[in-house]
Amino acid sequence: MKIKVEKVSRLLPAFAFALLFIFNSCGYSVFRHASLPFTGIAIGRIENKTLEPKLQDKLHKALTEEFLRQGISVNPSAGHKLTGVIREFGMVSLSEKKGITIEYRVDVKADFSLFSGEGKKIEIKNISSPFIVSFVGSEDFGTLLANRDVAEEKALKEVAIQIVSELIYK
Repeated sequence: MKIKVEKVSRLLPAFAFALLFIFNSCGYSVFRHASLPFTGIAIGRIENKTLEPKLQDKLHKALTEEFLRQGISVNPSAGHKLTGVIREFGMVSLSEKKGITIEYRVDVKADFSLFSGEGKKIEIKNISSPFIVSFVGSEDFGTLLANRDVAEEKALKEVAIQIVSELIYK
């Protein structure tokens, strides 16, 4: 039993080094909370310039969740304030069967502005989901609407991840 423990203890540093090498080579970085560009943010008005209702509320929720996930508090009195405009929302037919669309792609594009406590303004345009967000249609209208709602939220979550990453890591 003693021999096995010694082998494991000798392999542990090599294993840890290999993991660090793999994460560094894949573009992963470890950021401490102190190295973030800001620790708190206010999410201001999210304007919806599309005809799709409630997108602004869903994006506000997705942004709040993503900032919190990254360790940044969301507070209306924070020094930094993010505002946004949802410019485009579209559903594109991906495939059809017997003349009926059975799979859709959801596209969302938005512009954002970050106002710092010092009065600086950073504008980030045309943020969209980097992945194809799709959903399968259904003959049942209720199921179709439920699938569409889930796909909308997923697309907006991807937009939130993109903008938060852009603000933190660039």
